[in-house]
Amino acid sequence: MITPESGGIDVFIGTVRNATKGKTVLRLEFEAYESMAILEMEKIAQQAMEKWPVQKLLIHHRTGVLQVGEIPVIIAVSCAHRDAAFEACRYVIDTLKQTVPIWKKEIFEDGEVWVAAHP
Repeated sequence: MITPESGGIDVFIGTVRNATKGKTVLRLEFEAYESMAILEMEKIAQQAMEKWPVQKLLIHHRTGVLQVGEIPVIIAVSCAHRDAAFEACRYVIDTLKQTVPIWKKEIFEDGEVWVAAHP
């Protein structure tokens, strides 16, 4: 992620939290339409690189069963200046959550629910 031109590297790490809306979360399960998800993440990366002077960009999202405290998503962006790195990183995670075909199921003590079902 570091280049000689990099003045700022912004990293977002999403973790599995232990509660949602007052309910205890036991674990999360992520499913994806993998080939489409990869294409969409590549598209998001390209868009970010067109909007900001991004030098390097990383997007990683896991699938499968994740326990509380585990990391499902990491976004890292390096730019010459921190403002661009922050803006590009926020754009990537916000757009990923809206457009990438990855679905999350929250498992509680008393049941389960699919959330943020998109595409």
